[in-house]
Amino acid sequence: MRVYVPATLAMLQRLVADRSLRAVNNTAFAVTPTLRESYAEGDDDELADVALRDAALASLRLLGDDESGLPPRRAVLVADAENVTARPDLDDAVVRLSEPITFDDVTAAYVDNADAEPAVLAAIEAVDDADLGDEDAEFVVGDAQDHDLAWYAAQELAFLLELL
Repeated sequence: MRVYVPATLAMLQRLVADRSLRAVNNTAFAVTPTLRESYAEGDDDELADVALRDAALASLRLLGDDESGLPPRRAVLVADAENVTARPDLDDAVVRLSEPITFDDVTAAYVDNADAEPAVLAAIEAVDDADLGDEDAEFVVGDAQDHDLAWYAAQELAFLLELL
């Protein structure tokens, strides 16, 4: 199953160095049957974009605990995984991974560009309030989510990380 794993730049560094990475709490996002049912319309690409956006939002939450000193950029790994369990009790696109993602499983990564950093920093501070329904905080998080993530092939990750 194609999964979208929320990450940080520090996690991408670990993946490149160790050739594997365990998702935080073994949590990822995917086009699940529950996600399909929750949309009256939408092809596979549109539903994959929903799962990707959910993973990017989760990446934002991970950045709140990131003390690596690396730039604050959302990152999402795209990988093919086996033994994936849907978790509709958490959300429509949430899945549980049973094992770490290996570098060979990764097909691509999506990462913020440098111009997104100010919006991401503001959203890190606002995401909890947004979850609680604060409309101003929701706008701040939305500003970060409005930044498109750049696509990188798996073999480009080492070069990307060197350029930081």
